[in-house]
Amino acid sequence: MTGFPLTWLYAPGDRPFVVAKALASGADVVVIDLEDAVAPDRKAYARSATAELLRDPQPVPVHVRVNALSGPWARADLAALASAPGLSGLRLPKVSSPADVVRVARRAASARGGPPPLYALLETALGIERAHAVATAHPSLRGIAIGEADLRADLGVRDDAGLDWSRSRVVVAARAAGLAPPVQSVHPDIRDLDGLRASCARGRALGFLGRSAIHPCQLEIIERAYLPTEQEIEQAETVVEAAATNPGAQALPDGTFVDTAAVRAARRTLSLTTRA
Repeated sequence: MTGFPLTWLYAPGDRPFVVAKALASGADVVVIDLEDAVAPDRKAYARSATAELLRDPQPVPVHVRVNALSGPWARADLAALASAPGLSGLRLPKVSSPADVVRVARRAASARGGPPPLYALLETALGIERAHAVATAHPSLRGIAIGEADLRADLGVRDDAGLDWSRSRVVVAARAAGLAPPVQSVHPDIRDLDGLRASCARGRALGFLGRSAIHPCQLEIIERAYLPTEQEIEQAETVVEAAATNPGAQALPDGTFVDTAAVRAARRTLSLTTRA
């Protein structure tokens, strides 16, 4: 895996056998969901099953999406899981303000020296408007992303392009805050692999890096979409080699202009080429 996880596979917390399959799927990160994927009468079981699993370190990073911060279950989720040895991060749904992040960080502070890494999901118009404020709310916040299904409903958007402004806003906010590029939201139709492929290409063009998935069949397409092509790698290598030979701005024989920005982009491309 590169330093940038590309595939984030969700699995419902009340189905341990599905979680086990997710852990063996090859996903870079497994996200155990205690929120939307779990019925109200299964919340307590999902929490206890997840806490039991995370008593031990896991073969891949495991994040947990806790329940809505304003609801009745989030406090118990944080108390049960924040200090679990196998936990790599907490994903916070429906974040609408910096105060939401600060409140969770305080509640999740544990004996291991502070809260685990936190990731905020922006799922309302208000959350999108406050994207940069949320992204800079607390040192433990490591990333922001969009929950597109809820945002789509909040905005009344029917066409996918109606979310592009919100997507770009979150990409810019993450960069301005010094965070990793956001991960794309899930593609909900697991049968529509062509649509997933096209959507990933669009997300990559907008500045996202990697994507959440709801089924293992989506992982390979997401990874291929976000890894550089052979042509992109060759071009990046040419740019880096040219800059090493001549540190100043220059034009290559094919017309490519090489300057500091081009070298930085090329190095980022090359950083994605190694998968362990």
